[in-house]
Amino acid sequence: MDTASRAGMVAGLLLALIGGPAQAQLSVLDQAQDQVGQEAPGAPAPPCGSQTISIASMSWPSAQLLAEIHARVLTRAFGCAVQVAPGDLAATGSSMGSTGQPAVAPEMWPTRVADVWNAGMAAQMLRPAAPTYVETALEGWFIPAALAAARPDLISAGQLASVLPALNGGDRVPFISCPADWACAVINRHLIAAHGLEALVDVVEPANRFEMDSLIAEAVNRNDPVLFYYWRPNALLAQLTPVALDMGDYDAEAAKCLAQAVCAAPQPSAFAPEAVLVALSEWVFTDIPAIAGYFQRTSLPVAAMNTLLAQLNEPGASVAGVADRFIAERGDIWRQWVGPAVP
Repeated sequence: MDTASRAGMVAGLLLALIGGPAQAQLSVLDQAQDQVGQEAPGAPAPPCGSQTISIASMSWPSAQLLAEIHARVLTRAFGCAVQVAPGDLAATGSSMGSTGQPAVAPEMWPTRVADVWNAGMAAQMLRPAAPTYVETALEGWFIPAALAAARPDLISAGQLASVLPALNGGDRVPFISCPADWACAVINRHLIAAHGLEALVDVVEPANRFEMDSLIAEAVNRNDPVLFYYWRPNALLAQLTPVALDMGDYDAEAAKCLAQAVCAAPQPSAFAPEAVLVALSEWVFTDIPAIAGYFQRTSLPVAAMNTLLAQLNEPGASVAGVADRFIAERGDIWRQWVGPAVP
C-alpha cells in the first residue's frame, strides 16, 4: 500500500471513530468493582454479564502493555472476566473478522493488514472503537533537547537550511537516518533534497536498529548538533527527550514520490499519518455497550506510552509490573477511560 493510499485509509478510519503504591491504587479499583455492583447483593450484574473479554496481546511491547492495562481495569472496575491471549496483526484481524474472537485488539495497525481488516469490516464482524494513540503523526525528524534550547527559533524542518550553517562550526551536521534497506531511508534522502539540505548534512545510515539507537544516544549524550529520524511510541524518545521538528503538512502526491527509489523532483511533506486503532469485535458493541463505551475513551498520548516503554527497559521490569505501575501512577488517564463507573 503506497503512502497516499495509506493516508486515505487513515483518514477514513479516523472519521469512523469520532504492598506499595501499586497495591494502594489497585485497592481503589477493587472498591470501584464493589461500587459497580458485582459483589453487592441484589445489585445489577456487571456490564459484561457472563461474557469473557478476550484481549489480544501482540508480540511487541506497547501492545502487550496495553493488553495488561486494559485487563486490570476491566476486571477490577467493571467486574469482567478477562483473558489475555497472544496475537499478531494478520491472525488476530482474521480471527476477529470471522469468529468475533478475541473481543479486543488494543493496538491494531489496519494499514499493515489492509485486506484482512477490510474483509472484517465488510462482514460487519469488527470495527474501530478509538485511535490507540491521541496522535497520528508517528514518524518524523528530531533534534536533541539541548539544541532546541540553544536555538528556540528552530521548530520546523523548513528552517533547517537557514539554521544548519551556523551549527557545528560550519561543518556538515550529521543526520542519523535508518538502515539502508528500510523504506524510511529512501524517504529521508528525498526529504533532505526537498528541503535543500544535501550540502549541509552528512547522512548516516546505520547497519541495524541497535546501531541506530546507539548512534543517536551517543550523539545526544555528547550534546552534539545532530538531526535524526525516529518513530513513536518508543522508549528511546522517553529516555532522551528530543524535540520533534514540525514536518509541515502531509502532501499525498509529494509523499508518493518520496517513497519511490527515484524521485525526480522531491517536494517537502510530512510522513504519512498512521491509523493505530483499538479494534473491537462487533458483538462487543451490540452485547456489552458499556464496555464498548469504555474502549471508545481509551486513546493514550504517545508520550505516556513512551514512558511506559522506558519503564519496561529498567532492570527487572516486566510487562505486568509496568501495567501495575500505570494503574498506580496514572489515574489521571485511566479514570477518564472508565467514566462514571469510578467516582
